[in-house]
Amino acid sequence: MEKELEVEASAHRPPLRLAIVGLGRAVLFDHLPALRRLPDLFQITAVCDLLRERRTIVEKEFPNVRTYRRVEDMLDDPEIDVVDVALPSLDHQAVALESLTRGKYTLVETPLALSHDAATVLKAASVKARGRLFAYTPGLFAPDFRAAQAALDNACLGDIYEIRVRRQDYVRRDDWQSVKRCGGGAAWYAGTDAILQAVALMRTQPAQLWSELKRVAALGDAEDFAHIVLKSRGDITADIELNGGQLAPVEPSFTIRGSRGSFFISADETTGTFRVVDPSFQFPRRRSSVRTPPLDDMHEKLEIVDIPAAAPPDVEASASVAFWKALYATIRTAEPFPVALDDVVEAIRYLQLVKQASPFAI
Repeated sequence: MEKELEVEASAHRPPLRLAIVGLGRAVLFDHLPALRRLPDLFQITAVCDLLRERRTIVEKEFPNVRTYRRVEDMLDDPEIDVVDVALPSLDHQAVALESLTRGKYTLVETPLALSHDAATVLKAASVKARGRLFAYTPGLFAPDFRAAQAALDNACLGDIYEIRVRRQDYVRRDDWQSVKRCGGGAAWYAGTDAILQAVALMRTQPAQLWSELKRVAALGDAEDFAHIVLKSRGDITADIELNGGQLAPVEPSFTIRGSRGSFFISADETTGTFRVVDPSFQFPRRRSSVRTPPLDDMHEKLEIVDIPAAAPPDVEASASVAFWKALYATIRTAEPFPVALDDVVEAIRYLQLVKQASPFAI
């Protein structure tokens, strides 16, 4: 009963007044579509961009929005609760620090920063601002990831030994995200979520890291292919591939391999599949021998089954919408945010190691 009263009371709280810095693809094609669905939680109060035509796009949909050309002017606006920093990666740290200094809740598009030192500085600023910094990590709320998380506890997989995370597409990028000196490259723009997902599915911190970066289809000088392998101290390996040069068909977004079979699910799907040895099937008792083996096929006749497995019923179909809902709950009701800032900073450390070990380093 007490919980019901708490939820009812929070429903009457006013929406958070949101200011957006940078009106590029991330905002226009991801943030805004999600925010349109949450008018009771977020009110688009102000936007800032150097280009007048970008400000006009938002102004037409939200006539009462205040528009700014200079970031400093917008940050001085007292009628702002949250600042969404969606500028090019090189500007993330400076603008986030300015926002935190003014005591505003601050959300930073991926990557949080372009070095571990910079991410650590932001973390310290967040502590000083009483935990007001958040990293945009919708992948941790995605239905395919949540389904993969749930699959880990299903005994039909047997002993889990490998996690595979895949982000594959074919895009001949020619924007700043394909240019090294601008902080571009697949590792930076897609690596944070992928590493956080992999570590969460490993359920342990990695002890070893291997990686390679390549340029396949992008037109700039930054990588559009990142292959990262994380190894735990136990038996679990996480194999991550971020590939902008992969034609369809693409691999499942998540695959979990165990001693009795696998679980796999495709991007944006809410239901995956266990392909496993029938849980009721018992392997015949055998043991290895050093004797000369008979000339027989060693494959056993197995009973293989496909079992559908859905994400938990409370999972929001849109990862972005789920992220914004969690952000609102944290700010308005002090509910713990599901993604720890410490974990994001650690992911940046891994990505810096990946970049430094490659000729595609900045």
